Amino acid sequence: MFEGTIWSLLPPVIAIALALITKEVYSSLFIGILAGGLLYSGFNLVGTLNHVVIDGFIGSLADSWNVGILIFLVILGAMVQIMNRAGGSAAFGRWAAVHVKSKAGAQLATMAIGILIFIDDYFNCLTVGSVMRPLTDKHDISRAKLAYLIDATAAPVCIIAPISSWAAAVTGFVDGADGLTLFIKAIPYNFYALLTIVMMITLSVTNFDYGPMKKAELEKSSYDPSQMPDPSMTGASEIPNKGSFRDGKVIHLIFPIIVLIVCCVIGMIYTGGYFEGESFVNAFANSDASVGLANGSLVALLITMIFCIATRTISFKGCMEAIPDGFKAMVPAILILTFAWTLNSMTSSLGAKEYVAGIVEGFASNEAIMNLLPAIIFLIGCGLAFATGTSWGTFGILIPIVVFVFGGNMDNTLMIIAISACMAGAVCGDHCSPISDTTIMASAGAECNHITHVSTQLPYALTVAAVSFVSYIIAGFVRSAFASVAIAIVLMVATLLVIKGSQKKSAQAQ
Repeated sequence: MFEGTIWSLLPPVIAIALALITKEVYSSLFIGILAGGLLYSGFNLVGTLNHVVIDGFIGSLADSWNVGILIFLVILGAMVQIMNRAGGSAAFGRWAAVHVKSKAGAQLATMAIGILIFIDDYFNCLTVGSVMRPLTDKHDISRAKLAYLIDATAAPVCIIAPISSWAAAVTGFVDGADGLTLFIKAIPYNFYALLTIVMMITLSVTNFDYGPMKKAELEKSSYDPSQMPDPSMTGASEIPNKGSFRDGKVIHLIFPIIVLIVCCVIGMIYTGGYFEGESFVNAFANSDASVGLANGSLVALLITMIFCIATRTISFKGCMEAIPDGFKAMVPAILILTFAWTLNSMTSSLGAKEYVAGIVEGFASNEAIMNLLPAIIFLIGCGLAFATGTSWGTFGILIPIVVFVFGGNMDNTLMIIAISACMAGAVCGDHCSPISDTTIMASAGAECNHITHVSTQLPYALTVAAVSFVSYIIAGFVRSAFASVAIAIVLMVATLLVIKGSQKKSAQAQ
């Protein structure tokens, strides 16, 4: 009755609206899940219960991909605990206080590390948060702003990195064409990702903020303990150096992070068959990021424990105590992820993807609006990813449709632009959505209240989305990567200058 209709989008709309209104994410997600179960069962109580519990929660937690991500989360929580107790985070904070002199410098440093860790968005969110929290705290940068910087250098960077789990996902959705070549050709037209980076640099250099983020920066409301998860979402211990022998050094944070990066990269290419003869690029394209991150992080945890014990900064007992503490610290993130995955399964069971696919095919069959197709696909991708909280699911729906419409012609510039619009729209919707796992991870990495992160980030993401939409309209007619990107960057900077000017006039008028 409700399957494959506009009603299939109601559960995520309910969850998102309630989360933004009530500022309470758990109950909002659960009500959205319950609404999905009711629609699926035709308001039958027993059918609703079975669908929510068996197909929803149990199905989500039985999925091997999801379990691998949860294992990675728990291990990373334990590593963060060990690094904190060994004194590595505190030592890095002291070092950064000497070498990074300004607030702008701290934000640019956060961006730089986020861009460098382009392998995977989950890995990016939690690693950058662990490394940069001491520095951003030192320069009075709110946790909301840190969460935005983390989130904006996660998916938007991964989607323009040819060697990443995201590139692997995109290439896997392209049938009848060279997926990796298509991905690389689409990079210059990925306006949302490129303009997000431009926006972060502009805001940081000019020390300018607006909307709820400006209020968070002025009031530092993100540091209010009542706004923070309890316990801390990323494992920052309230008891410094518990089980340690002496204060740690910067190496006790840098070494584990480097080991984690190396081990996770090896883990990912291992799952892609690199050690069985596949090339490095093909191994990434065929990798299982979930298994690779779980394997890599486990090896990194063992090496970190051995290193910290050998350098006598933390005892074996301290390491063992850090593991369950790391797990407990990740419980809020795990709980939100579980709810989000379950809500996504409810939406999928109602045929939301098929409903949206039908809309896209209808637009694509109309020759009169073909030049506007990239802009239309961008909006549809934004809406679908926002409602479902998944970029990859959006790729899976839209990219095959676009490739089919254009016949897989790799020389068709409009197809390349449309493919890029799919990816950009998916990342934009994912970036805005409170039920996105990447958004949840960014909140966890920054130790920021999740709804605070969503509400402060949303105006920034929507600003970039608006400029990207206009840029796709232009690109559909111009069909030149250099000209389109140049115009998009000028529009982005001009938009921010107009906002800054209007804000200044408003302040003078008061």
